[in-house]
Amino acid sequence: MAFVAKSRFFAGVATALLGLAGTAHAAAQCGNNSSGFPEWIQQYKQEAQAQGIGSRGIRALDNVTYASKTINADRNMKSFKYSLDKFMQVRGAQTIVSRGKKQKAQNAALFDRIEQRYGVPAGPLLAIWGMETGFGAYLGSQNTLSAVATLAYDCRRPDYFRPHLNAALQLVDNGTLSPDAKGAMHGEIGQTQFLPLNVLKYGADGDGNGRIDMVRSKADALASTANFLRGHGWQKGAGYQPGQPNYSAIQGWNAASVYQQAIAIMGAQIDGQ
Repeated sequence: MAFVAKSRFFAGVATALLGLAGTAHAAAQCGNNSSGFPEWIQQYKQEAQAQGIGSRGIRALDNVTYASKTINADRNMKSFKYSLDKFMQVRGAQTIVSRGKKQKAQNAALFDRIEQRYGVPAGPLLAIWGMETGFGAYLGSQNTLSAVATLAYDCRRPDYFRPHLNAALQLVDNGTLSPDAKGAMHGEIGQTQFLPLNVLKYGADGDGNGRIDMVRSKADALASTANFLRGHGWQKGAGYQPGQPNYSAIQGWNAASVYQQAIAIMGAQIDGQ
């Protein structure tokens, strides 16, 4: 699953997709179980085609299935209900910090380049990388299109996920995402787990090879994560603990308070603060 288009292309497409999604979701109805999913997909194909998604993206919808595991995961995110101490324990904070310090030392030049370009230090990036995929070791096994399509159909958060479905179809349509791509349960992609629309908006070429590959290139994944944080208001040189200017950018990464606090705490420990 290689993201071969350049970041300046992604940025323009993302803006167009936001408008596309608003039109598409107005007609398609949602559902709370699998019974209406095949019909919904057929309707959505027509709407997506009318809004400019090409034949490759439309055909990819022929093979999506209702992702029951995704719905179960969406309904049972128990770890976000833990206390901060319990959450840190479950997520293996001590291991992430220890490994994060080693990663920082081993990839010092990369993190220096990223901080110079985006203003984001290594610590929070490594905390995110470690929590999301164990530093790239666990990228997920759920079919990305099926996950995103299921959540776009589901009545819980259709307005949130339909722009991501359209973005995924655009990525497939342009050959930058395989229809068979696999990732996390909610359709997140790559080493730091970007949803499809965020790939379009914030994907960055961190290794300078002219491509954006969130799966195989840690440099691309980490640069994209820094670009995401900068896009959510990160200020170079400002603090990122609760109450400090950059904490709001961390809040943009994940809505769960314990997750936000964990990033800040582990990031500071990795950065030696």
